Amino acid sequence: MEYTENIDQALDYAREAIKKMGEIGIPANPNNFTIWFHYFSGTYPDLKRTLDILIANQQEFTETRNSEIFQKFFTLDQESATLHDATTRVEGELGRLINAMDKADGCFARLDESLGSAQRKLADAEDKEQVLEITNTLRQELGEVMSENSVLEDKLKQSAEEILALKEDLERMRREAMTDGLTGIANRKLFDLELRKSSMNAMANGEDLALLMLDVDHFGRFNGHFGHQVGDQVLKLVAVTISECIKGQDTAARFGGDEFAIILPRTNLENAMRLAEHICKRVSSKNIVNRTTGERLGKVTMSGGAALFEYGEPVSQLLVRANQSLDTAVDQGRNQVLSQEDLEKVRA
Repeated sequence: MEYTENIDQALDYAREAIKKMGEIGIPANPNNFTIWFHYFSGTYPDLKRTLDILIANQQEFTETRNSEIFQKFFTLDQESATLHDATTRVEGELGRLINAMDKADGCFARLDESLGSAQRKLADAEDKEQVLEITNTLRQELGEVMSENSVLEDKLKQSAEEILALKEDLERMRREAMTDGLTGIANRKLFDLELRKSSMNAMANGEDLALLMLDVDHFGRFNGHFGHQVGDQVLKLVAVTISECIKGQDTAARFGGDEFAIILPRTNLENAMRLAEHICKRVSSKNIVNRTTGERLGKVTMSGGAALFEYGEPVSQLLVRANQSLDTAVDQGRNQVLSQEDLEKVRA
């Protein structure tokens, strides 16, 4: 990680970070200081956006939440170290496999030499005792080769099992790096990758690509009134509902805070609107219950924005239109879904 600030700038950012952490009750440990130093320095726009959303919604910065933020934005070095460790282990196992194969080749070469020698000796044998001696020697050497081969076979099996386990570890690490820890759906990192890939596929195949942005209405007040755990319960409910409503080709992601995004390949704006309205209706039809107290907490409503990809445009422009549609839906009273076409009507 490179720092481009001069001493005075760095000191200013550090003072602001410490002051802010004191205001909202965050311990000034190294990880938290890293988060808020970069918040004020503006190094990571996504980090600043996430923290601004949490602050605006009056979210509590618990130890768990602080840890999640640090893990999301500042663990690339840890992921690289884990990947390097796994790669080193794979290389070690491959080295052991090669050594085992070399030993096996040596065993068979020695056996081939012994067979040739036995053949020559048998041709020259003059009595029964010599033949028995030659065959006994050959039997002994065969037994040794078979024993060594059995050991090598076990080593090969162990190495194969270790490589399979490493493959599973790497796959798990990949999934965790691309998954939101709270809701279990895609995180912002995977969303960005999938949106770029989907836009390229849409242009290559001449297909539609729609993007939905959904936001929980009054989540800050809801979360503040009923508590952080209930707020997390709501976010999980929304994620499950979205996952139940989309198709296999679609990608649902937690965009940040209480905002969700859905990438919809081969989907026009009209069908994207239908899906968004269906999701919002499904969410609002569920009664939220406090799992601790059993208290019914009422219904949750959502606002949404939909936009359609235009061939050749940066995906950031698609994202801007979808967010503008969402913001307009919120400004117009919430609990509704608007599209980029509605934006034009509002501006007219």
